[in-house]
Order: sequence, then C-alpha cells, then structure tokens
Amino acid sequence: MIKEIDALTPKQIVGELNKYIVGQEKAKKAVAIALRNRMRRRMLPDSLRDEVAPKNIIMIGSTGVGKTEIARRLSKLAGAPFIKVEASKYTEVGYVGRDVESMVRDLMSVSLSMVKTELAEDVREEAEQRAEEALLDLLLPGIKGKKGGPAGFSPFGTSKASEGSNSRQEPETRSLETVDQETGDGTREKFRKMLREGRLEDKMVEVEVSRSKSPSIEIFSGQSFEEMDVNFGNLSSLFGGGGKKKKRVSIKEAREILRDQEMERLVDSERAADIARERVEQMGIIFIDEIDKVAVKGDRGGVDVSREGVQRDILPIVEGSQVNTKYGLVDTSHILFIAAGAFHMSKPSDLIPELQGRFPLRVELEDLTDQDFYRILTEPENALTKQYRELLKTEGVEIEFREDSLKRLSAIAAEVNSKTENIGARRLHTIMELLLEEVSFNAPELAGQTIPITAEYVDERLGDIMEDQDLSRYIL
Repeated sequence: MIKEIDALTPKQIVGELNKYIVGQEKAKKAVAIALRNRMRRRMLPDSLRDEVAPKNIIMIGSTGVGKTEIARRLSKLAGAPFIKVEASKYTEVGYVGRDVESMVRDLMSVSLSMVKTELAEDVREEAEQRAEEALLDLLLPGIKGKKGGPAGFSPFGTSKASEGSNSRQEPETRSLETVDQETGDGTREKFRKMLREGRLEDKMVEVEVSRSKSPSIEIFSGQSFEEMDVNFGNLSSLFGGGGKKKKRVSIKEAREILRDQEMERLVDSERAADIARERVEQMGIIFIDEIDKVAVKGDRGGVDVSREGVQRDILPIVEGSQVNTKYGLVDTSHILFIAAGAFHMSKPSDLIPELQGRFPLRVELEDLTDQDFYRILTEPENALTKQYRELLKTEGVEIEFREDSLKRLSAIAAEVNSKTENIGARRLHTIMELLLEEVSFNAPELAGQTIPITAEYVDERLGDIMEDQDLSRYIL
C-alpha cells in the first residue's frame, strides 16, 4: 500500500479525495501537500531526514463541512495508522480525565492491529491447511495424520508400545499394522474430500476457544500508573479468568475459529510490534477534534486554567517526545497532527503561542451552499441517494430520484442551515430520513414497485414543516 501511495502526485491525491468529499479545495490541497512531503522525507539522506518536521494543520470550519472526513480518507489513502480524538476529553495532570499520552497508545494499538491483519493474510493459506488437519483430528479422534498421530495407534487395538521394538515384532503383526495405517489414511482422505465439498458443514464438533478477557481498566490519575499502562485484563488468569474453554459449534464455524487461531500462532508478535511502531513513528496521523474547546479566550481564570493545562500537556507530544507503551517507546516527532475546530467562541490565536507554532498550516473550510448539497447528493461514490436506493432495493423496492427533487432537497438543506444551527452536510441525513420515512416503513408491502421521488413529493413530505419555523427547528 505504501509503495502505491508513493506514486500519487498531490493532484492525484486531491482526485482521490474528490471521490468522497465535495468542495473544500484549499483543505484538500493542504493535506495532499502534507502527505506528499512525508513521502519526500523518506527519500532524504538519513542525516537530513530527522531534521524535517511534519507540517501540522489546523482546520477551521463549522461542523459537517468535511474536516473529519478529509483526515479519515487521507489516512485510508496512505494506509497509515489513524485515530480521531477529542481534545475536550483530556485534562491536565492532577484532574480526573484521560492523559493526553493515551492518544499515542491508542494509535499504536490501531497500527498493531493493521500490521497483524496484513501479516495474517500472508500466512492464510498455511493456516487454512492447518485448520483442515485440526478439523480432521476432531472428526476422527482415533485416526491421526502421519505427522500428528499417536505412536502405535491401531483401529484394531494393537499398540507398538506394548509389543516392544519393531525389530522384535512378528511379520504378521507388522503387516497388520500396515493395513491399519492404510485404513486410517483412507478414512482420513475420504473425510478430507467431504470437508472440501462442504458436505459436513452442519456437523457439530467441540473446539477450544480462549475465555473472554476481563475489560481493560485504565488508571486516569497519576502519571506513573499511566506510564505503566496498567491492564487488569492481563491478570485475569490469576483469578481463574484465563485459559481456554470448550465450545460446541458447527464445522463451518469451527473452520473459521481454527483458522484464526492458526493465523495468530503463525504471526510473529514481536516482528508485528516492531513494524507497527515504525509505521506509527513515520506515517501515523492523529486527528485532534474540538481543539477550539480547550482554547482560552481573553484573560479568564477558573475552568479555563485546566483548558490551558491540556494545551501544555499536548505540546510535548506534538513537538516530539518519547511515549511509553506496552510495545516499547514511541517517538512522536514525525507523527502528523491535524487539529480541527469550529472556533465560533474563540480563535486559533487564543491557543498558547507554543502550540500555535506547532501547527504552521491553517486552512479555513467554507460553509456548504445549495450547489454543494446537490453535488453531495449526486457525485460521491457513497452518496446518500445511492445508499438509500441500495437499502430499499433489498426489500424489492426501486426508488428514482428525479433531478428536480434533488435540487429541491439541496435548497431545503441550505435554507434550514441558514435559519437554525448550521450542521453542514449532516442536515441532509435528517432531511432524507424524514423524506423516505413512509417508504421505508411500508417497504415490505411495496415490493416490486418503482417509486419516483419528485419535487412535488418532497414538498408534500416536507412542505408543512418548512413553513412552520418552530416545527422545522425541532424536526429538521
């Protein structure tokens, strides 16, 4: 994936983002350059590479205009570890709340999961072969394969161990054991064929599965405990919560369970952790939402002291520091940080100067117009109209969105946003759900029908609500 992204130019990166996000060209251009610079940095000599710091970005714009979606799509495009955190959930040391370093630990966990999934795919074929052998062992507990079978087993009850060494056995005994082995191998191969043909899928077997682990408990207060990354789930075995238990499942389910267990055994955990840590340090992206909620406006005290403390705690992580995780120390110097906020009640300049300096790029996202809403309904690969069309198609109902209906819906979304709280593209979700409420409710009885969605239909469903401003404020 990383090799593929290396070939993308900034224009091509913007082109990929355009498949899912409408407008906001300035923001797309900024993140495309930031991503491309990370690729360029990897090609620099070692002496210069460490000196090139990532150009962190602050996105300024109302909710629902695409801030989070841009960062999320960028991470998918780059195949990079990505997490979204909310600045308002953190508090400075000494207050009850999450320690800011936990965002790096969370990113490391995401990266490790990604790497393990990739490495597991490389050993899938071998894991499936092992799972098949394990299934045959479950189906034929007395007839093991040549490699894994118990020494001296015979369907007729003879045992090599009880008869002494091979050299002292009678010829008749040896020939009998040969017949026994051939009989066992033949039966095993017959069952193998039935397994592959799917003729045993519903047969029930018992498999061993890991017991459910206790939930992880994170200690919020106290820096030393946070650094230790205490996880009471790891102590479950001391209290009888660990180990394995037997579970009765069908062959179909057992195959998946055994395959996953084999894949986990075949993946080298230490190697996966090393790759994950390297990927976090070089390609990780942390999206800090609601950064404006910890900005301090003017010279105010009280709770704002805590907000400034959160900024000061975030600062060393953004500047570059060593964060202790259970997979080793993670250097945050080259993680890309993208912060976002509406900044209705404050300004980026209300952040402490040191933090401002670590976010050199600022991009203002524009409010969405009715033309933007129309494009959102028609252009993206995951457009809302396509989603609803496919959802209702599962019930055998076809809906056709006419051109005039889409323009009317776009105008309504823009009007409601201007008269009430501006929630951006999320307004379309509210309007579309109300528009298709009756169709969705009666879909099982409408199977086989094609329902056209016209401007008249839109006015019929939404007209009364639009005329009553108090009603539209509560419903739309």
